[in-house]
Amino acid sequence: MSTSDELALQKVAIAKAYDEVVNCIVLATSPESVVSFRPSAAVKARVDELIAKEKEDGLSTEETTALSLYIQLEHIMRLAKARARQLMVI
Repeated sequence: MSTSDELALQKVAIAKAYDEVVNCIVLATSPESVVSFRPSAAVKARVDELIAKEKEDGLSTEETTALSLYIQLEHIMRLAKARARQLMVI
C-alpha cells in the first residue's frame, strides 16, 4: 500500500471518529440544546487571549497545544450543531 493510500485511510478513520463523537453529542442531548450551546465567557476570553498573543509575540508550546485543542473542540461543536440542525428539520 502506498503512502498516499495510507494517508487517505487515516483521514477516513479520523473522519469516522469525529462522526461518532458528533453523533454521541447530538443523540445524548436534544438537538435544540446542541444548537443553542455557547462556550462560557471565560473560555471565549482565553481563546481570544491566545489568538492575540499568537499574532503579537508567539505562543509557548503549551499555549500552542491549548489553542489547538480549543480549535478542535470548536470544529467538533460545529459538526454537532450542523448534525443537530439536520435532525431538527427531519
